[in-house]
Amino acid sequence: MYFPYLRGRQFEMIALRELIANNKLSDKVIPIIEPVKITPTLLNTINTFNDNKKNFIIIRNPSVGTFVSDSTKDKNVELFGKIQNAVNSDNVYSAITINQRSSNLVNLLLSKGVPYEKMVALCLESDNIEYLQSAFNENSPKYNIIPYSPAFRRVRNGKRVMIDDKFNKLSRNNDYLDCDDEFFSDDHIYCYEDGYAGFSDYSVVGKEYSESGFAPYAVAIHIIYPAEDKTLRVHHFVSDSNNDTSDPANKFYEALEKLVEWNKEKGLNTLAMQTFESMYQNETYPGLGVAKKLSIMHHIELIGNYLDEVLE
Repeated sequence: MYFPYLRGRQFEMIALRELIANNKLSDKVIPIIEPVKITPTLLNTINTFNDNKKNFIIIRNPSVGTFVSDSTKDKNVELFGKIQNAVNSDNVYSAITINQRSSNLVNLLLSKGVPYEKMVALCLESDNIEYLQSAFNENSPKYNIIPYSPAFRRVRNGKRVMIDDKFNKLSRNNDYLDCDDEFFSDDHIYCYEDGYAGFSDYSVVGKEYSESGFAPYAVAIHIIYPAEDKTLRVHHFVSDSNNDTSDPANKFYEALEKLVEWNKEKGLNTLAMQTFESMYQNETYPGLGVAKKLSIMHHIELIGNYLDEVLE
């Protein structure tokens, strides 16, 4: 099983909705959503999963963004209530980011009728293992999502899922010109041999969270692809006219042209790749957010296709 970890931002959520709408989200893919803002986009995404009976995981105590603080504002009361109701569906797993207050949240979820088998523990710090153990005591969550590290070998209850930030995030897009192709992951090959029930990553976004955007000097498109040995690599397609922030449409087209030429040999045929090639043929510029959305869609569909082939 693959558990892509996505923040509840607009284009990440639209990526999931479009995969579902086009029947491209494998049942062997269970996204983890960390809500960062109270938005109609988040609610619409949850409803799309519910309407299509697709499983997903929602983090009940997000650690980044303004979701928690915004939930108490008068303007958000109605929308927050709808989100709370929507996550009570049978296809939703409730994740708890483990910390010293986890026992309280587990007990709260139990009081609201959420059983242990519908809970997911997200334990990212080895010092928090004791809080994981005390929160669940002799019981087990459905999944324990933990880093792939000897420090977490004590976590034995429930199904274990390894999580790692696979994306080499550089400070500037222009820097990818010096490293345009690199190893991404082999977790999909070895996680089961290593005793895990699945694997998780932060796709081509990375773990680092930032609420503010900025106009880039260079445009980069990041595409995951399978190597001959079945490991995953990532190719970075970067624009050339990178002296200033002007004309992002032209920068996008420069990067896109490299992608389309490269894919003539690779033959990747996901929904996102088809869309990229259509944009190239029609010379359309959708905005950089859409480019990121398509890269995420491509990654998730690619992994789902692989798991559908190798897992019964």
